[in-house]
Amino acid sequence: MQSVRPLALCALLLSSTFAFAQAPTASSVGTGGSSAGSATVGSGGSAAAGGTSASTLGLGAKSGDSQSIGSAGTAAAVDGKVSSQTKLSDDKAMSKAKAQDGGTWSKSQTKTKIKDDVLSSRTKSMAHEPGGPPAKSTTRTSVPVGQ
Repeated sequence: MQSVRPLALCALLLSSTFAFAQAPTASSVGTGGSSAGSATVGSGGSAAAGGTSASTLGLGAKSGDSQSIGSAGTAAAVDGKVSSQTKLSDDKAMSKAKAQDGGTWSKSQTKTKIKDDVLSSRTKSMAHEPGGPPAKSTTRTSVPVGQ
């Protein structure tokens, strides 16, 4: 039994090493729906590469003469720089987040709008490590207010 422990330890170390060497990933998703006189829309996404990650989301809703809109973003890095920003107005919301560690970076941006009787949200997420192509994902969702 003593000879099995070093092998198990080596296997554990190798699996841990490969877990940190994953390729950059990016994903985004959107949804929406409407019914008589109201609608909702939303999208969000995240990206990760190396020791960086970034996520954003946005949501809009309208019912009759009332409407609500919101957005948020966050970024994280083991070592490096992070930034996030959100801007809101009565009918537009935008969040962007970025994390960078040398040439490795992750970023995400979401824009949500309520214009006339159409609600829309778009999210773009990207991640990159030097020596390879970036991972990209974009989602666009548009919903008319139900009649």
